[in-house]
Parts: sequence; C-alpha cells; structure tokens
Amino acid sequence: MKTEKISVQKICMIAFAICINFVGGQIALFLKLPIYLDSIGTVFVAAVLGPFYGMLPNLLSGLLMGMTVDIYSLYYAPVGILLGFVTGLVYRKFQPKKWQIFPAALVITLPSTIISSCITAFLFGGITSSGSTVLVQLLAKTPLGMVGSCFVVQFITDYIDRVLCIAVAAVLITALRKSMKENFA
Repeated sequence: MKTEKISVQKICMIAFAICINFVGGQIALFLKLPIYLDSIGTVFVAAVLGPFYGMLPNLLSGLLMGMTVDIYSLYYAPVGILLGFVTGLVYRKFQPKKWQIFPAALVITLPSTIISSCITAFLFGGITSSGSTVLVQLLAKTPLGMVGSCFVVQFITDYIDRVLCIAVAAVLITALRKSMKENFA
C-alpha cells in the first residue's frame, strides 16, 4: 500500500483555505447574513485534494474562529468535517460544471444539514450567531416545532451557502495554474 506524503503545497493550500473560511465567516457574522460563507476554502480544498484533506480546513478554521471571535464555530466542527468529506467524494465522482452545481450542492448539503440542525435545535435551542436565527424562532412556534424549523431554515440557508461555495471554489480552481493542478492530481 502506497502512503501519500503531505507536501508543502498541500499544507499551504490548506492554510489558504483556512484564511478564506475565516474571512468569509467574519463577513457573514459582521453583516448578520443568513448564510455562513465559512466553507468556501473547505469546498476548494476538498475539490482539489479530495475528501480526507477536505475535512481539515473547516475543522481548523472552526477551532480558530471558536477560540477567537465566534464560540458557536467550535460546536459546528463536526458539520465542517462531514461537509469536507462529502464534497471531496462528490468531486471525485464528477466535477460539477455550470448547472451541475445545483444538484451537487443538494448532495453536499443534506448530510451536513441534518447534523447542524440537530446541533442548533438540541444544543442551542435554535439560537446561534447566524442571521437565520430569527427565522428559526418564528417557525418554531408553528407545527414544525424547534427541530423541524431548524432543519427547514438550515437546509435553505445551507443550500444557498453551498451553491455559493461551489461557485467560488470553481473560480479558484480555474485560477490555479495548470502545473499546480498536475501536482495535486
């Protein structure tokens, strides 16, 4: 069995992804957006390097953000790990182009939404630092209840977030030099 070495290029790409996640998360947090923008780097690394490397950026950026500016990020680290893994698997099967982004985002969104909505409902009672908290609280008073409203709101916001992440990651992948892409293949 051949073991794969972690190269300096891969470490730098993961560090770059952590920075992208951190900046995106801060923009969403500061503007109280109902989307998160903290997974762009994760999707980028998962698309280029695969599922196992895809798990690292969101885990590390979640730890960094959780210890510095947004405590909620720590609790959602499992969501980022799953997101990176599933995204890497999706990109190993097929490279989503143009309109394929939408079904790819659906496949990537569903597993992580199940975990994140459970964390939001059971751990935080539907209240987090996201701008979507208001929607959860409004829907929680309907027959959906807390868990149902968390899932519905999380799914909608996660799906929009993942479509944006895949689109931005596609731009970043296109910007990579051909020689760099060959090194990662």
